[in-house]
Amino acid sequence: MLRNRRGQMNTGEQSPVSTHHESTQEDDRLSEGDSQSLNGTSAQHDQGIYSPNNEAQSTAFFLLVVLLSFSTRLYKIMEPPHVCWDETHFGKMGSYYINRTFFFDVHPPLGKMLIGLAGYMTGYDGTYPFLKPGDKYEHHNYWGMRGFCASLGSCLPPFAYLTVLELSQSPTAALITAAVLAFDTGCITISQYILLDPILMFFIMGAVLSMVKFNRQRYRPFSAPWWFWLVLTGVNLSGALGVKFVGLFVILLVGMNTAWDLWSLLGDLHLSLIDFGKHVLSRVFGLILLPLFLYVTIFAVHFVVLNKSGPGDGFFSSAFQSRLIGNNLHNASMPEYLAYGSIITVKNLRIAGGYLHSHWHLYPEGVGAKQQQVTAYLHKDYNNMWLVHRSNDSDAQSGEPDLVRHGDIIQLEHKETTRNLHSHLHEAPLTKKHFQVTGYGINGTGDPNDLWQVEVCGGRKGDLVKVLRSKVRFLHRATGCVLYSSGKTLPKWGWEQVEITCSPYLKETPNSQWNIEDHINAKLPNISLSVLKPHFLEILLESHIVMIRGNSGLKPKDNEMNSKPWHWPINYQGLRFSGVNETEYRVYLLGNPVIWWLNLVSLGLYVVIVAVASLALRRGVQLDKRRIGRKHCRVLMEGGGLLLLGWLLHYVPFYTMGRILYYHHYFPAMLFSSMLTVNLHPKMNFEIGCSLFSPSVYICFSLCLSKPCSFYMFHPLSYGMRGPLAHDPDSTMAGLKWMDSWEF
Repeated sequence: MLRNRRGQMNTGEQSPVSTHHESTQEDDRLSEGDSQSLNGTSAQHDQGIYSPNNEAQSTAFFLLVVLLSFSTRLYKIMEPPHVCWDETHFGKMGSYYINRTFFFDVHPPLGKMLIGLAGYMTGYDGTYPFLKPGDKYEHHNYWGMRGFCASLGSCLPPFAYLTVLELSQSPTAALITAAVLAFDTGCITISQYILLDPILMFFIMGAVLSMVKFNRQRYRPFSAPWWFWLVLTGVNLSGALGVKFVGLFVILLVGMNTAWDLWSLLGDLHLSLIDFGKHVLSRVFGLILLPLFLYVTIFAVHFVVLNKSGPGDGFFSSAFQSRLIGNNLHNASMPEYLAYGSIITVKNLRIAGGYLHSHWHLYPEGVGAKQQQVTAYLHKDYNNMWLVHRSNDSDAQSGEPDLVRHGDIIQLEHKETTRNLHSHLHEAPLTKKHFQVTGYGINGTGDPNDLWQVEVCGGRKGDLVKVLRSKVRFLHRATGCVLYSSGKTLPKWGWEQVEITCSPYLKETPNSQWNIEDHINAKLPNISLSVLKPHFLEILLESHIVMIRGNSGLKPKDNEMNSKPWHWPINYQGLRFSGVNETEYRVYLLGNPVIWWLNLVSLGLYVVIVAVASLALRRGVQLDKRRIGRKHCRVLMEGGGLLLLGWLLHYVPFYTMGRILYYHHYFPAMLFSSMLTVNLHPKMNFEIGCSLFSPSVYICFSLCLSKPCSFYMFHPLSYGMRGPLAHDPDSTMAGLKWMDSWEF
C-alpha cells in the first residue's frame, strides 16, 4: 500500500493542501530536513500549539480577551436612556414580533426576530413606539435588546483570536488581533445599540472561524470534529444571510475556499474518485442544502409569527394580504372573476405603488389638460372605487353578466365622480416622457380616449381575469401607452399622492402591472378568498422580490448624511448616533483612527511583502539561516490571502451599488483588515528575510501597542460626552478632531 506524505498508511485521507502549491523543481531544492518541515507543517503546528505550555498560554490569552471584550461592550450599556439612530427601526421591529404585527423591511428577518426574542425574554412588553431618535425610554425595559446585541458584539474579538490562532499558530499574534478589535471605538459603539450589525458580524466571524477550523481537520476527513465544523460553517452562513443580504459575501468567501479545497483534493492521486465524490457530497450537504433549509425555515417562522395585519401590508400583493388577520381581505368573500358591471379597486404591483385613485380636484393651470386628477393612493379609500363598463357602454341588464377576458376593451368609470379613466398626448406632470392620465366625461360618457384594453400578463386571448391573483395591464387604445405608476410624489396640489401616467414604453414592469383587489358584483356568486391564498413558496418568492426592490429603491435624500466607499477605510467621516449640540448627550460612531489607519497601511504592506517573498521563493533565495522561511511564507500567503480575499469581498462590491450607503457598511470588511494586520507574529514576519520590510513590520506592531492609549483618548465617542464640541478649546475632546470631516 502507498504511504502518504505524513508517513501513514493511505486510508483515503487527503495529503496536505500545501504540497500542491510547490513545483517538483522547488521540492528538489529543499534539504531533507526542510522537506520534512514543510510536509509536516500541520502536524508540527498541532504539537507546538497544543503542547501543555502553549495551550495554557493560549487559554490564558483567550480568557483575557473574553474579559476585555465583554467589559468594553457592556460598560454603560443603558446609556443614553433614549432612542439612538437606527434603534428607531430595529427596536420597533422587535416590538412588531412581540405583538405579531406584520411589517416590511428590506433585510431578511432573522436579526429582528432575535432582537424581539431577546426583548420578550427579558421582560419587554412590545409597547414602546420607537418614534424617533432622542425619545426617552422612561419605564420601558430596553436593556435586554441592547444587552443581546452587545453580547454578540462581544464575541467578535474572541472569534478573531481563535481565527488568527488557527491561521498563524501564534498566540501573541492572536492576542494582538483581539486587542485591536476590543479597543476599537467603532466596534464598541456599533455593538452597544439595538442594531443588526453586531448580529450580522457575529455570524460572519462565526462562519470564518468555523471554515478555518474545518480546514484544520483536512487530515481527519469524515471524523466527528470534521463534520462538526462543516455543519457549523453552514449554520453560520444561513445566519449571516438571514440577517442581511450582505451575508452573501461571506458565502462567496467560503465557496471560493471550498472550491480550492476540492480542486486540491482532485489532484491528490492517493484519493480515489469515490472518496472524492464523498467529499463533494458532504460539502453540498453542509454548505448548500443545510444553509438553504435553515434560511427557508427562518422565513417560515417569520410568516407564522407575523400573522396580523400591520404597516407592511401595502408593500405586498392583495393575495399576500388576504392571509393576515385584521386585513379587510382576510376571510373575505367576493366573486372570483372580473365581470362587466363590477365595482373594483385596482392595486399597482410596484412597492408602494398604491391604488388607482381619483377625486374632484383638477390638475392646475399649466399641468397638461385642466381635467380631473388621477393618482395612486397608498391607503384604502372610497375614492379608489371604479366601475367596469363595456367599450360600447351596453352592459347586460339582466341575467348573468359577461366576464372580462384578456384582450377585451373596457371603460373604467370613477364611482364617486362618474368620470372615466382617460389619457391623451399631453405630457405627464412629473415624468415628462409619459402621457397625462385624467378623469374625463360625465356619468360614464366620454370619448375614444377613455378606452383601455385589458391584458393578463402571460395570458392568451380569452383568458379570464381572476381577482387577487391575475397580473393585468391596461393598454390605452388611442395612444398605445400603458397605465403606469411612476412612484414619484406629486406636489401639494396633488395632495402628495403618487403620480399616475401612461407610459409609451411597453416593457412589462411592476409599475405597469395591476391586480384586482376589491370586487363587488351582486349578480355573481362569491367565493371565500381563503381558496386564493398563496402557498408558502409563493409568499417566500414575493417577499424576496419586495426586499430586493426595496433595497434598490433606497436612494439618498436631500441633506441626508450618507457616505461613499472610499471614505470608509480612511475613517473620513463618522455617524451621529445621538446628539448634535453641546447641551445633548453625544455618541459618535468613528473607528479608532490609530487602528484604522494602521489597517490601511498594513493592507498595502501585506501585498508588497507577499510579492517580494514570492519572487524570492521562485528564485530559490535562502530566506533565513534556519531555512524555515518557506514555511512562514506559506502561512503568510495562505492565511493572509484568505483574510485579504475576505476584505475584498466585503468592501469592493459596495462600489457597484446604487443604493444609499453609510459608514457602518464597512465594519464587516474592517474585521478582516484587522485580522490581516496582525495575522502573524512579528517574529514570523521578520523571518521572511526581507530586510527591506522587516523594520516596517516592527514599526507597525509597535504602533499596535499604542492602541490602549488611543482608546483612552477617543473612548468618549463610544461611551458618551457632553459639553462643548471638539473644535472648542474648552472641550474635553479638544485637539482630537484630527480631520475636519469629524463632527463630534
